[in-house]
Amino acid sequence: MRKKIAVFVMLLLCMGASLFAQESIESLGFSVDVVWLFLGAILVFIFQAGFALVETGLTRAKNATNITMKNLMDFCFGALVYWAFGWGLMWGKDALGGLIGTDQFFPGTMGLDIESANFYKSWFFQVVFAATSATIVSGAMAERTQFKSYLIYTCFISAFIYPIQGHWVWGGGWLGNIGFHDFAGSTVVHSVGGWAALMGAVVLGPRLGKYMKGQDGKVTVKAFPGHNIPYACLGVFILWFGWFGFNAASTGTSIPDSGTIFSGTSLARVAVTTCLAPSAGAISAMITSWIWFKKPDCSMTMNGVLAGLVAITAPCAVVSPAAAIVIGFIAGILVVLSVEFIDKKLLVDDPVGAVSVHLTNGIFGTLAVGIWANAPSDGVVGLLHGGGLTQLGAQFIGVISVGAWVAITSLVLFLIIKATVGLRVSPKDELRGLDQSEHKSEAYSGFQIFTNM
Repeated sequence: MRKKIAVFVMLLLCMGASLFAQESIESLGFSVDVVWLFLGAILVFIFQAGFALVETGLTRAKNATNITMKNLMDFCFGALVYWAFGWGLMWGKDALGGLIGTDQFFPGTMGLDIESANFYKSWFFQVVFAATSATIVSGAMAERTQFKSYLIYTCFISAFIYPIQGHWVWGGGWLGNIGFHDFAGSTVVHSVGGWAALMGAVVLGPRLGKYMKGQDGKVTVKAFPGHNIPYACLGVFILWFGWFGFNAASTGTSIPDSGTIFSGTSLARVAVTTCLAPSAGAISAMITSWIWFKKPDCSMTMNGVLAGLVAITAPCAVVSPAAAIVIGFIAGILVVLSVEFIDKKLLVDDPVGAVSVHLTNGIFGTLAVGIWANAPSDGVVGLLHGGGLTQLGAQFIGVISVGAWVAITSLVLFLIIKATVGLRVSPKDELRGLDQSEHKSEAYSGFQIFTNM
């Protein structure tokens, strides 16, 4: 009898230990994922510093404080409105056939349950993506935009324009349901910012003296060189550093989903493709600019890095390292050609090449999924690997629909701002510089290192 009781007690202890071990493993896995997403979000948050340095370095000294202020405040305002409205529109309960989220506005409780924990870890990771999309617009509209107008439109982008299309793709909406794949945001983040930047630059008009029309009707395009290339290069390195969080942390977990290191969404593979594509982009942009301008252009080469990063963002988890190099190489060529076309053919003044980096290569990177993807376990197979036109068709639909949404809504937004509070500073203030006219300060006090033009 005593032996039976002892055996029974041992069985109970073993069962309890097994259940405790399983619960501990699950708890540990959740905790590791929280830390991984937290670190990834911090890396993406550093984007704000990278964008500030790139834009400041590639524009004129008399506007450096203004650009710094814009990149600081678009996150501050964007975080608040994304918490209040954007999160609910993007991640709330689906309605209208996958068009919009309808709850979770002003979210967050003091609960200690798993639902609250999931919300907090996810919100912090998502808000930095929303801020990235909004801050892209700053570069294309630099050096002639009223500061108050910038704050208005950055709020609308973070609260309304970005979250709704984000719901279509990532929030359980209609684009995700038809198989559209955008792993970390070539379209959802970058082309959204690019479309808004293009509409803003068109409505705003070029900087004074940028395009001069002669008596023969021929337009001369004047270059406004950036005042601090080392600043811009440091910004590129910071962005590249942060991009490892942008892409790799978008796996959502540090534990591969298939239980092996060969998972299609393994963060290790994503990190490798995120390293190779921008490297190839820089090389091809340098070569292209060398041929085009007879010298290797530094700003074009730096934009080649960013172009490669934007292009690999959508396919980073579903393409091989070799495919990532091809995608990045093409992106580097595209960004040089796009900058030249937009500046000298369309006559749209984009001081830092934001449209070429984020829109042109956001579209290309999204379509690249439908061409080079090779992840049958994830259900994403491109044209070159026997997938036919199915995936490419879904990617094309996503590009067109998101583009139409952002282009129309942002165009209307900019036109309304222009007609009401005003969008552009006066010619006098533009010549003087926005640091003085908008902020009554100088970025380089005591150093007159700039001219009015």
